[in-house]
Amino acid sequence: MKRWICAVLLGLGSCVVMAEVLVTDATVREMLPGRSMTAGYFSITNNSITDAELISATSPGFASIELHQHTHKDGMMKMEQVQSVKIAAGKVVNFQPGGLHLMMFDAKTSITKGQQIPLRLEFKDGQSIEVQATVSAIPTH
Repeated sequence: MKRWICAVLLGLGSCVVMAEVLVTDATVREMLPGRSMTAGYFSITNNSITDAELISATSPGFASIELHQHTHKDGMMKMEQVQSVKIAAGKVVNFQPGGLHLMMFDAKTSITKGQQIPLRLEFKDGQSIEVQATVSAIPTH
């Protein structure tokens, strides 16, 4: 009985820790015609007193997802994969066009504006957050 109570209490402690990391405004862009990849965006707020580190993302609708960033090098914008993203205690990190973002590869089905895409964000400490990202229209300039 004591083991069961400890397991429950430990489980509750884990939930409280991740409750301090909040993911908001999750969106996935519609795919361009003939393409099977897209990008995902969101904001992560770390309300805890310790740093958090995002190490991966998954979705049942995509074969793979990578963490990416845009950088400006030698007068050119370059997109590159990153292994993790640190979210300092008390800070917000925005995944947005022209900066950090998710690259989502090999969609298993087509996606349309307004659809909900499940995302699972995995952190270095073993915790995860599941969110629903809304598919947004391809921007027109």
